[in-house]
Amino acid sequence: MKRSERLIAMTHYLIEHPHQLVSLPYFTESYQSAKSSISEDLAIISERFQKEGIGRLQTVPGAAGGVKYIPYNSIEKSEAFIDELAYQLQDSERLLPGGYLFMSDLLGDPQTVRNIGRLFATHFAEYDIDVVVTVATKGIPLAYAVAAFLNVPVVIVRRDPKVTEGSTVSINYVSGSSRKIQTMVLPKRSLKQGANVCIIDDFMKAGGTINGMRSLLNEFEANVACIGVLAEAEDEEEDRVVDDYVSLLQINNVDIKNNKIEVHRGNIFF
Repeated sequence: MKRSERLIAMTHYLIEHPHQLVSLPYFTESYQSAKSSISEDLAIISERFQKEGIGRLQTVPGAAGGVKYIPYNSIEKSEAFIDELAYQLQDSERLLPGGYLFMSDLLGDPQTVRNIGRLFATHFAEYDIDVVVTVATKGIPLAYAVAAFLNVPVVIVRRDPKVTEGSTVSINYVSGSSRKIQTMVLPKRSLKQGANVCIIDDFMKAGGTINGMRSLLNEFEANVACIGVLAEAEDEEEDRVVDDYVSLLQINNVDIKNNKIEVHRGNIFF
């Protein structure tokens, strides 16, 4: 195999297996190449990834070592993408009753969702996540996008139990914005005890739903390592029950009377 062909094959494999440790013997045997040639190829790939601002290769020394592809977004790309999202969300036609914004078109666009997933995965790359958890339904595409870049499974918390999921654990929680008692459930088989969890949600007002997920995950003795939300509402800050989270966007002002919306960068850069 020519070097150019090998570089393409190795790059494709690494991108398809993020955060997975790949031993050098795997590449040498797969492409019938010397270890020194493979090492040179990996150096070229790593340099190109970093110049493009899409990731890096992490080398793990030792007999059981190898190389990992760690996806990330450069600061410049992240800022440009978030600013473009904020611009799109400031369209007054997105304004819904209750101060909510219509975001289904963005959450239905594969490229947008993929970029959001890469942003969160960049920020949470060092947390050694075992599983991404979200609540049905709008957070599901975001959770799968983040999980794809972290190379971990997704667990979905639901409002009602499903017969096909077997026995479940359920809790009641108080919704932060409406102050209503609600229920959420999680199948017993869906999460291992002591798992390191990343919570992803699309929108947060007071944080009651995320706080409910935390309480539910406590029943599994899971560790909530990080929390990511696509957009947060600024006006609920005094009553917010969650404070350790990362947001991409912050909705600073929703003026229903004048049909105006202000959307800015969230706290991800702070």
